[in-house]
Amino acid sequence: MWVWSKLSALKWMDAWEERFYGNTNSVISEIKGGKTIRVEVYCETEKDAQEIKKLFGGSVRELKSKNWASLGPANTDPIIIRDRLVISPLEDRAALIREYPGREIIVIPAEMAFGTGDHPTTATCLRLLVDHAKDLKKGWSFLDLGTGSGVLAIAGKLLGAGEVKAFDYDPKAVEVAQLNASRNGVDELEIFEADVFEWKNRKKFEIVAANLFSTVLIEALPLIRKWIKPGGRLILSGILYEQWKDVSATAKECGFELLEHKKIGKWVTASFDAPV
Repeated sequence: MWVWSKLSALKWMDAWEERFYGNTNSVISEIKGGKTIRVEVYCETEKDAQEIKKLFGGSVRELKSKNWASLGPANTDPIIIRDRLVISPLEDRAALIREYPGREIIVIPAEMAFGTGDHPTTATCLRLLVDHAKDLKKGWSFLDLGTGSGVLAIAGKLLGAGEVKAFDYDPKAVEVAQLNASRNGVDELEIFEADVFEWKNRKKFEIVAANLFSTVLIEALPLIRKWIKPGGRLILSGILYEQWKDVSATAKECGFELLEHKKIGKWVTASFDAPV
């Protein structure tokens, strides 16, 4: 067995938790003194560990003896989103269709440098996306900012979206999202690498989802406003509860009207009406 590890400042713990959420082989430990954490991911092969090192730096070492089972079994429970979607890490699609007839099945297995897409922020975004899609005619347009595993973009297509664009600044996320789209037979969407502040776009979308950190959202909201059709819907997530006040104030300044917000654990997800 092999382990990738990296020391990081305590202030980045939330970012690391979200990155590896759903990956039961990841461990985050606070180091004595309270200012530093150690992030570890246990891997079956050196190649897997080295792939994570390429993305984040850190170090890789071989474990001569390790109780691998002590890390706990992978969570294989599906996520049920309203009466429309089932998100599962298991690839036995036929069994899932038999168990959940009438629902769209999305398979998102855990990746070594990614979780399964079941972080509370993502799951809440999916619920809001289902709710908003009900009000739109088939063929509506969708933009997914910070796509991660690609699950929102895939869900948008399965919920009736026509044009779907999704991007992430992380090339590994883009690679994983493209693989997941192909795995789920959803090919008519565009997933690419981009920076939200540098992306050149003149298109306006009926629904925009942005699962980004609060500091990025606050700075990017004036740009995002330009990408939403008048009266469209905006879904925001990746917001820590203590940062929600600043994000909501910025959204209001940009003309967005709050529809609802949900707090799950320390995270907030919200939806807004875009200005007409």
